[in-house]
Amino acid sequence: MEIAIPPGADPKLLDPSVRSELRSLSKLAAEFVGAHLVAAGQLIDTEPHKALEHARAARGRGARVAAVREATGLAAYHAGEWAEALSELRAARRISGDASYIAVMADCERALGRPERALKALDDPALPKLDFSTRAELLIVVAGARRDLNQLDAALAVLERGAGLDPANPRPGSARLCYAYADALEAAGRTEEAIQWFGAAAKADVEDETDAADRAADLL
Repeated sequence: MEIAIPPGADPKLLDPSVRSELRSLSKLAAEFVGAHLVAAGQLIDTEPHKALEHARAARGRGARVAAVREATGLAAYHAGEWAEALSELRAARRISGDASYIAVMADCERALGRPERALKALDDPALPKLDFSTRAELLIVVAGARRDLNQLDAALAVLERGAGLDPANPRPGSARLCYAYADALEAAGRTEEAIQWFGAAAKADVEDETDAADRAADLL
């Protein structure tokens, strides 16, 4: 039985770029798909499995629309359906050419127990064209894959490639990059440096994404 569209899931709430993509569908299908996409977006953080049901319903009538496949992939990722997430995000990229979710795709490979495949993301030809925050997130994921393989020194080397490791010049993504670096330093037994980089992460963390300050205090 198909999941019902909840009240308040108005397709007009979609980003204009997504609404534009939906114009390739019939008006009735676009309204149906758009409503389910809105519902998926509203639920993804609180009820990811229900969000995925809505995204799948949208995919049922809009499988050729990149935004629909992207939304399904992200909902699947939040719901822990790694294989489905990877498949959907690959499909979205094939349709649109957009590599924005390369870090999420690499993280799916890790979750599926394939860290070696996650490492290959750093060789993706689209990498230089991605924004700083996306590149930083990918470095964090690839460093995590190195740690999955018990290659801690290699993980540190990956993170050191990030231009965000500059406390004097924080950028979007710098807080998470500094945090990951500090965490790896702590794992390597380099406590004094870890304290320094947890501090740098806390300073850059204007949106309170991490517990960097607490981690630094715990090491003092």
